[in-house]
Amino acid sequence: MNVRQEQWPKPPATRVMTVANQKGGVGKTTTTVNIAAALALHGLRVMVIDLDPQGNASTALGIEHTVGTPSIYDVLLGGEPISEVARQADFVDTLTCVPATLDLAGADIELTSQVAREYRLQRAVNAYLESAENPPDYLLIDCPPSLGLLTLNALVAGREVLIPIQCEYYALEGLAQLLNTVELVRSHLNPSLAVTTVLLTMYDSRTRLADQVADEVRSHFAELVLAPVIPRNVRVSEAPGYGQTVMTYDAGSRGAVGYLQAAYEIAQRGHAMNDGVGA
Repeated sequence: MNVRQEQWPKPPATRVMTVANQKGGVGKTTTTVNIAAALALHGLRVMVIDLDPQGNASTALGIEHTVGTPSIYDVLLGGEPISEVARQADFVDTLTCVPATLDLAGADIELTSQVAREYRLQRAVNAYLESAENPPDYLLIDCPPSLGLLTLNALVAGREVLIPIQCEYYALEGLAQLLNTVELVRSHLNPSLAVTTVLLTMYDSRTRLADQVADEVRSHFAELVLAPVIPRNVRVSEAPGYGQTVMTYDAGSRGAVGYLQAAYEIAQRGHAMNDGVGA
């Protein structure tokens, strides 16, 4: 399937976006794969780097990731070029994925003894973008739910941070820790890193709590928060079980529409960078 609805505008250069929140269950992987699919289905070139040992992003994009499959592990610890391990998604030819396998589970420990361990992914990404004939418009990095060396590599490699925040109790708990980590990375390892995008997920319009959390997030992050919110939607949860994103599994569902609108706003903001306007 290679849907070409309208062609969305391209950013002036590759946007390297790290999708991070060390809290589990906030919709990081779901956000990564659905934003990636929506952008790719509208003619933008997209690469997803799956940096979570569970490999859920690889699963949702229908990419093989059994143990022994060439993966991001080989890039980080074997020096393989990204171009050698990236695989094209079946449903759209403008989307590729660098899969994660269970080999990655020990990578945090294995990286500890490596020289320049925080820069492994950054070097691989930069080498790929410099050598690619057609570099992607968007490179999205899906992080594990922790602030270990894998997430640190993702933050050092990224230029932007996209934070999904769920509209539930304790949503902002741990966020200060993430923002502090981003600031430390920016100060010491990657001065070009910035939080540019915040997405509200798991929104339940029937609860007052969801509105309270949304208001709190918007007052804290202001214009960084995307206008669309992602509703709680069973179709979004079902899609990975079929090796799909919700974009192809049920494009008319509320979850798919939410992600489509969010991706469109990301694309519009990226295009606005052409005019010297920050995203």
